[in-house]
Amino acid sequence: MAGTKRVLVFSDAGGTGRSYHASLDVKNREQRVHFLLEPGWRADRAIQGLGRTHRTHQASTPLFRPVTTDCKGELRFTSTIARRLDSLGALTRGQRQTGGQNLFDPADNLESEYAKDALVTWFHLLDKGKLTSTTLDDFCARTGLELYDSDGCLKEELPPIQRWLNRLLALPIGLQNVIFGEFLSLVEMRVAAAREAGTLDVGVETITADTATVVDDTLLRTDPLSGATSHLLTIEIARRKTPISLERILTTAQWAGDAAFVMNGRSGKVALQLHARPWMDEQGQPIPRLELQRPCRREYIGESDLLESAWDVIDRATFETKWAEEVAELAGQTEVETIRLATGLLLPIWSALPSDHLAVNRIVDGQGNSWLGRLVFDQHVVQLYTKLGIAKSEDLPVEAIAHSVLSGRSVDVVRPFEMTIRRSFVNGAQRIEIERAPAQQLAYLKALGCFTEIIAYRTRVFVPVGEASTILEKLLKVA
Repeated sequence: MAGTKRVLVFSDAGGTGRSYHASLDVKNREQRVHFLLEPGWRADRAIQGLGRTHRTHQASTPLFRPVTTDCKGELRFTSTIARRLDSLGALTRGQRQTGGQNLFDPADNLESEYAKDALVTWFHLLDKGKLTSTTLDDFCARTGLELYDSDGCLKEELPPIQRWLNRLLALPIGLQNVIFGEFLSLVEMRVAAAREAGTLDVGVETITADTATVVDDTLLRTDPLSGATSHLLTIEIARRKTPISLERILTTAQWAGDAAFVMNGRSGKVALQLHARPWMDEQGQPIPRLELQRPCRREYIGESDLLESAWDVIDRATFETKWAEEVAELAGQTEVETIRLATGLLLPIWSALPSDHLAVNRIVDGQGNSWLGRLVFDQHVVQLYTKLGIAKSEDLPVEAIAHSVLSGRSVDVVRPFEMTIRRSFVNGAQRIEIERAPAQQLAYLKALGCFTEIIAYRTRVFVPVGEASTILEKLLKVA
């Protein structure tokens, strides 16, 4: 704490009653880098130790670095810590990052609902003989787990995930790693699908920004008894880009071993290509994936899709030159994003908010200002306003209506005549359809650019997707 030594090593005995954080009251206020070695079975002791370097009244938050070996069985221990950290954050302040500090990804929690569902799939794939790691007889003989009932069928009550994880620790390390690889592929697929669908439960996510400015504040509802209000805030947030330096990406390439330097033939941008963990489908077939590390983001692409993309392998000298140019171009740039946040008294309007994006977010800027609420995307604004009776659909921006329709939500309008604009799936393609349009208005709609088709003996009216905003603007912009 006085700065006379650079490294501190402490065990469980030093994990209670002591403070090693970058306190504002000590001389050494440098950021701590906390390496967690051998977490052991007692997750509470590991959490207690992590709390020694992350406390209140500190100059900076620490960087947590859990260290594991190539033995996948160690994930049994780190998973328990991940689950406990998530629970700690949820039970203390309702914010998962309070306990976890983003130390673990949801896929690291091997005792989550996604992991339990993945284990059931793994058992069924094992029963069907579609796994390459082991066979049913060999697995049961090695672990002592009974998977069949008296009738010779797979049990309905399969072993719980904790028991399965514990029995895997007795297997040879090579077999452990292969089984864990298959299992984690199933877990990551489920977590990725939930994240994409907006249903991933991650508690309160914090969106950090250098600056955040409220550009619009729409009153959604005022409670008649308490006077509490609900608002839809339009917030413009700005973040400085922090690209990865050339030295760091070359170090990553050196440690990876199977890395390749690639460049996009269309954009001229470069990336470091790495092999990512393959996913596994419900039939037990692996889905090979590649990771593309860009200066400011990471992308994933299937190996089968790589041949159809514009990424080609280049030499190291060209990569270094291009990467340095991109870093110099991005350094100091500010990324501006506009987001909408429903905040205030949300419970009375909860049913009006989108049901497919349930995440709660906290926006925090560099000046210490913060806003807590639920994100409302562009495609949800029309539905929210119409449900709350704030504005009629035709009073909203045409771009918002088109965006809402393309995202799968129907919009009812009454001007210039009553009709429903919605997305339809016809002949394998997404279309925008106008329903309930009067027959005498078909010529008018065609004159605007719409087209008709007779499907199942019924005339249906469609709007060309590429010209949707222009045509809808002409259609709805009628006094």
